[in-house]
Parts: sequence; C-alpha cells; structure tokens
Amino acid sequence: MYNFLQLVRNENMKIYRRIGTWIMFGIILLIVVGVSILSKVFDEGGGSMWSVMNNIESFTYLLITIFTVVVSAESVAGEFSSGTIKLLLIRPWSRSKILLSKYIALLIFALLMSIMMLLSSFVLNLILFGTSDAKTAQEALGVMNSSGPFSYMMQVYVLDYIGLIMIVTLSFMLSTLFRSGGLAIGLSMFIYFFGIIASGLLSMLDYKWVEYLLFLHLNLKEYLGSEENAHNMTMGFSLAVLAGYYIVFVGVTWLIFNRRDVAT
Repeated sequence: MYNFLQLVRNENMKIYRRIGTWIMFGIILLIVVGVSILSKVFDEGGGSMWSVMNNIESFTYLLITIFTVVVSAESVAGEFSSGTIKLLLIRPWSRSKILLSKYIALLIFALLMSIMMLLSSFVLNLILFGTSDAKTAQEALGVMNSSGPFSYMMQVYVLDYIGLIMIVTLSFMLSTLFRSGGLAIGLSMFIYFFGIIASGLLSMLDYKWVEYLLFLHLNLKEYLGSEENAHNMTMGFSLAVLAGYYIVFVGVTWLIFNRRDVAT
C-alpha cells in the first residue's frame, strides 16, 4: 500500500512541478477575485454573496473542465511522446497500478481546483457582501427546495464534480489510445465541445436513443429543485447512463494500456 501511495505521489509531482499547472490555478483565482470585486463595485444594494458565488461557479466550472481535459489528455500520451513510458514500465509495478495512480492524481487535481474555487469564492464574497438571511439568499439563487444556500451550493459543486469526473475519464481514455499528447488534447477538446453542441441539437429530435447521449447528462444540477430536467429525464436515469459510460471508458482504458506494445 505504501509503495502505491508513493506512486500516486510521483504522479502528483509530475503535475504540480509544471509551471502551466500553477498558471491554471492562478487563472481560476484571478477570475474569482475579478468577478467578486466587479460584482461588488456594480452592486446596487440587492447583491448576495450566494448569487455571486453561483455565477462564479457556472463560469469557472467550464474553465476547470478545459484545464482538466488538457492535463488528463497529456497524462499517458505525454509519456509516449517523451519516451518516458519505458522508464516507467521497467519499475516493479504492474501496468494497472501505474494507470490507477495516474487516474487518481488527475481526480485529485480536479478536486483541488474545485475546492480552491469554492473556498476563495466563499471567503472573498463573505468579506465583500456579508451574510444574508436564508429567504433572501434562496430567492437570489432561485432555490426551489428547502435547502439552505450553503447546502444548495455544496450540492451544485458535488454534482458538477461528478460531471467533471466523467470528462476526466473520457480524456484519460483518449490519452491511452494515442501516443501523441497534442492529438489527445485536441481530440478531447473537440469531442467535449462538439458533444455539447451536437447533443443540444439532437435533443430536439423525437428519438429514444437521443436520451442516452453522454453530454445530455453531465449537467446534473438541473435536477436541483426539480424531479425532471428540461428533457423530461430523472436524476436516477442520468446517473445510470453516466455509470454505463464510466464503466465503458474505464474498461477500454485498462484494456488498451495493458495490451499496448511500448517497444515501437
């Protein structure tokens, strides 16, 4: 167990020793600070820390997704591009453990970015706007259930993180399929944005199979305050579809990586 934790630690070191990683964190923090201050400057007295936090989360979640796609797609493909995959595989660890350590490191990276966004947004907007009563905060957020504003925001972050896990897993799978890090990143970004656009267009068609498209189920926070989303689907159905895709992505990733010949 200790050896595996060391393996995970090594993968984390690969991520955080890159200057690009810290630039990503800096961009997220800069956006949180900028949006919070601008919201306070142009506030006409009706602003709420919770509504500002919600707006920040909606915007920066997209950026965090893009950043995690870049890091995930580079994770395995980058090892092949640089030739370091051979040095990695000659160590006394199985391929499955190596792959799992990379995957865990990516999930930690996505989680840390989400936590930093949450904490910085909460602290800064608490200082700028102060607290407000629960009823006013719920109205500002459009909360339709009995959840308090803090509980509501926690649910938003958790549900968006589930969607983030799916994107990380998809990009990680593509990273194992291709030896070029640039190709893996480009294809991951294309699939992500094209998938969102195409799914939105296809959802207007009256076909049963459209309900099983991955990108229609990533925005789980649509279910907060409602049993069904805009496409008349329930959270249970969306989670089941995501679980199916997750199993396929993980299965393909492990199968390809364990069978891939690295000699060529």
